[in-house]
Amino acid sequence: MSDAPDKESKTEEATEKKVRDSLEKGRIPYSREAATLSTMLAILIAAVFLLSENAVKLRFSLEGFIDQPGSFLISNGADASAILMVVSIEAAKFVLPIVLVLAIAGVLASLLQNQPSFVGDRIQPKLERISIFKGFTRIFGVQGQVEFLKSLFKLSIVAFSGYIALGASYRDFFNVLFMEPTAVPSLMLDLSVRFLSAIVTATLVLVAADIAWSRFSWRKELMMTKQEVKDEHKQAEGDPLVRMRLRSLQRDRSRRRMMQAVPKATLIVANPTHYSVALRYVREEGGAPVVVAKGKDLIALKIRFIAEQNGIPIYEDRSLARSLYASVEVDKMIPPEFYKAVAGIILFLAQKGQQARRPV
Repeated sequence: MSDAPDKESKTEEATEKKVRDSLEKGRIPYSREAATLSTMLAILIAAVFLLSENAVKLRFSLEGFIDQPGSFLISNGADASAILMVVSIEAAKFVLPIVLVLAIAGVLASLLQNQPSFVGDRIQPKLERISIFKGFTRIFGVQGQVEFLKSLFKLSIVAFSGYIALGASYRDFFNVLFMEPTAVPSLMLDLSVRFLSAIVTATLVLVAADIAWSRFSWRKELMMTKQEVKDEHKQAEGDPLVRMRLRSLQRDRSRRRMMQAVPKATLIVANPTHYSVALRYVREEGGAPVVVAKGKDLIALKIRFIAEQNGIPIYEDRSLARSLYASVEVDKMIPPEFYKAVAGIILFLAQKGQQARRPV
């Protein structure tokens, strides 16, 4: 089946979770042209501020090898190693500042686009990366066409910039024939700076367009169908059937705990058949009576059955049983408005000789 219908059905913006997952997997919007521009800027900065001065220093450091070659005695390997070490140090002084500028430019080109992160998934081998079909898709797809247009634009920039920058200096090429040899490097450096300046200026337009395109294509690739949004919402909130099953299990566990707590009660306040509230009150424990279990209908009958088996007195009061059931949660003390009514029941049971049982 063609992928076209799937792409057409992706009409919803990516959710925060989809974007976050993409970032965690290293799928981020990235402009290669920005990295290329930063490299050219670094070369331009090095050419203007470092290359000329460092070249002069390197020339003064090494000119003795040419002017006075006889002053260097090489009688063994140690002498040759010492000379090689001197040359290497001077060459490193010339190269390292330029390499450092290039490295900083490359790092900044990445940092300014996205936050740094390590993603192991990006370096794992995958068969799809060597797939011929995937390769043709990348080359002849929309992304491949965009890359071709960018390459064509860059080639045009280089050609046009070279024509403008070097065409204006064509007389200098003829003057080279009549110049001192020591002045030629300076002239070549000046022409290179002009050429690079023209390319960098023109590339700024390409980089701006490429950054905008990379973010647009990244967002478009992350777009979702309505069904995907619904499925993700279900995963985030939980499947309704699973939630119902979990709630049912929680209620079952809660009921079992209540039934296990009924024998600890000291009295039961009940509607004859519909409501039962098990209370525990022991003066030595302090505090108000506590609701250890409650229920209605079948659960109420179960509470009464357990109470009868354990010799717990049952007092029937429809309105009080309903009010306690509706107002007080399990394992909570009764509020002050029930003190008088419950105290009256305890006193009544004591007078009848059915004093609330103290559990062992």
